[in-house]
Amino acid sequence: MYLVTGGAGFIGSNLVASLTEKGEAVVVSDWLGEGDKWRNLAKHELEDVIAPEKLSEFLAEHAQHLKGVFHMGAISATTETDGDALMENNFRLSKILWSICAKHSIPFIYASSAATYGGGEQGFDDTDSIDHLSNLLPLNGYGWSKQLFDRWVARRIANKSPQPPQWAGLKFFNVYGPNEYHKGGQASVPFHLFNQVTSGEPARLFQSHHPDYSDGGQLRDFIAVEDCVSVMMWLKDHQDVNGLFNVGTGQARSFVDLARAVFEAMDKNENIKYVPTPESIRDKYQYFTEANMNKLKAAGYNHPFLSLEEGVGRYVKEFLAKEDSHR
Repeated sequence: MYLVTGGAGFIGSNLVASLTEKGEAVVVSDWLGEGDKWRNLAKHELEDVIAPEKLSEFLAEHAQHLKGVFHMGAISATTETDGDALMENNFRLSKILWSICAKHSIPFIYASSAATYGGGEQGFDDTDSIDHLSNLLPLNGYGWSKQLFDRWVARRIANKSPQPPQWAGLKFFNVYGPNEYHKGGQASVPFHLFNQVTSGEPARLFQSHHPDYSDGGQLRDFIAVEDCVSVMMWLKDHQDVNGLFNVGTGQARSFVDLARAVFEAMDKNENIKYVPTPESIRDKYQYFTEANMNKLKAAGYNHPFLSLEEGVGRYVKEFLAKEDSHR
């Protein structure tokens, strides 16, 4: 069976869907809380759902039965200010899982983040050398916590310390798609734009506070969650592939392009309002991200990524516009 931490979350639950569709037995580790997060799992056959604080007990009993661990669980809010919570959830738990997978020879695939690149001053190359990683400057605690684990892994590999038989860290860029509804303000821009337009409001985008970018001209590498899952499923089947990899489309697109894709999918006329970027995040705002995808392609991954228009169109028409929007 496979263990998916954060399996009731956004990317995790989409991965669970694909694994169970392939007939794999899956155990999820996550908190469900009192809201509707459980709906992210409701359509899928599961072996168990375990609270994270019970994970060590579960692993002590069942590690020898695991075919692989997908570690998607984390505090993913870029606005999180509790550094101690970030360390406990995003760094220490990752180290524990790495060590268990190394001891029991379990493949280990974990979620890193494009937030590790900070403002992009060092580019967006997924080199996993110690020197390269040490030069990256994340802009927030979340990005730093992910960066800290990437660097810890790099040292383990360089020192030839015990490691899982397969390991891969995935630097996800701007992911959108079904099952992100529990994320509130941290949900993707397409989700928020759809709700704004559905309510009869203009689509709201941030003004630019950078002389090189027009309002709405800020650029991101937007990637559909189904493409992220496709990469993970490919890695599951190619256990000779190891390393730190970007997961984006390799093409930066503007927020205006994104909004237009939403309007097109909804068959609505364009109506965009530009609002000031909140001062609390203005000095930490990324104006450009674009994944260098050469490393993953060189490893053998040759599946095409959805274009922004294709991905957003599917998300809107097949999920957001439906009464049941969960995968």
